[in-house]
Amino acid sequence: MLTSKQKKHLRAASHNIQPIFQVGKAGVNENMTTQIDEALEKRELIKVSILQNCLEENQVVADEIVQATGAHVVQVIGNTIILYKESKENKQIQLP
Repeated sequence: MLTSKQKKHLRAASHNIQPIFQVGKAGVNENMTTQIDEALEKRELIKVSILQNCLEENQVVADEIVQATGAHVVQVIGNTIILYKESKENKQIQLP
């Protein structure tokens, strides 16, 4: 579980990151969660964009991704989810 101080640090670090995944009408599927998990292992901090045609609520989408990948939700703001997962082999971000 991330502390509020760690979340604040990660929000600041994610400011310049562009979303690399989009969740659309089909919602979250197994292939997408596998790719998100691989991206988290390489980058540790990513953004996921939720498209307008997605039928699920943003928080539900975030919860589904977290359950499948074991990541932490840093923030759900608008149609963007910021996710963090500590890398096992490629640690780049030092949390306070």
